[in-house]
Amino acid sequence: MARPVTLFTGQWADLPLTELAKKASGWGYDGLELACWGDHFDPARGAADPAYCEKQKGILKENNLSIYSISHHLAGQLVCDPNNDARSDGFAPAECAGDPEKKRAWAVETMKQCAIAAKNMGLKVVNGFTGSSIWHMIYSFPPNSEEDIEEGFKYFAEMWHPILDVFDENGVKFALEVHPTEIAFDTVTAERALEAIGRREAFGFNFDPSHLEWQGVDPAKFIRTFADRIYHVHMKDAVVTLDGSSGILGSHLNFGHAGRGWDFRSLGRGQVDFEEIIRALNEIKYDGPLSVEWEDAVMDREAGAKESAAFVKNVDFPPSDRVFDEAFAGD
Repeated sequence: MARPVTLFTGQWADLPLTELAKKASGWGYDGLELACWGDHFDPARGAADPAYCEKQKGILKENNLSIYSISHHLAGQLVCDPNNDARSDGFAPAECAGDPEKKRAWAVETMKQCAIAAKNMGLKVVNGFTGSSIWHMIYSFPPNSEEDIEEGFKYFAEMWHPILDVFDENGVKFALEVHPTEIAFDTVTAERALEAIGRREAFGFNFDPSHLEWQGVDPAKFIRTFADRIYHVHMKDAVVTLDGSSGILGSHLNFGHAGRGWDFRSLGRGQVDFEEIIRALNEIKYDGPLSVEWEDAVMDREAGAKESAAFVKNVDFPPSDRVFDEAFAGD
């Protein structure tokens, strides 16, 4: 049986959930991955009021949609970000604006609420970010010491162990989207993050091939390396467009700018090898949703979202339950 195809609602938070659910159903999606911003899902209400959870699920059910996870990248980012400066004031309630530690405290509590709310929703996975106190040290000048980097991983563990305790208490797992500005952004740092957190089962990954692709990391190899830690899957495409002048770091140019060295593309229009990704997911027996995270700065988003739903359904295929030449074997 093919895996359900869902749409991550983070890029659609300007639309009311009632409106987006109707659209997504018409585009061919099987469900939604609700972002914890806009009016799509409020983890504080979800943790305190099961009736609110039923209301949000009811909106999806009215549109023949299911739900398999919620996601709170914004709060997660604030947990370990070293600055929590004005750029992220919109991530937290207005009363937290301008106060980095107030934002951090709110974020820690909110991520705990996500675990409780997920349980109340009948879900097993919350996706998101962790932030990183050492991302700004990605290029070692001024020189970083190994002790500086190690302290960053220790700080991540210190901040996230209490959050993951609540996840364990509620039978829910946290899936980090491996991504620039997070404690894990490639295979090496993902392994180090697992070691830092004691490889506890509550912590795993929301696989997203797009950022691996532009970094030169093999997405399918990432799946195979972390076979027991792929808790959720984002389907997202990217393209490297180096032209001899642009650089892989983006040149301080915004997404969609013709001079960037890489960019996101609507699914099937970039360079990600989704055929190999599906094969790798079949190998590890992943049977969860394939969730479209749609981003393409120069394409109409509704056309792209509809096209992407069809693309994922076409590229996905169920694993085999036999070796193809078993029929040739004798008794």
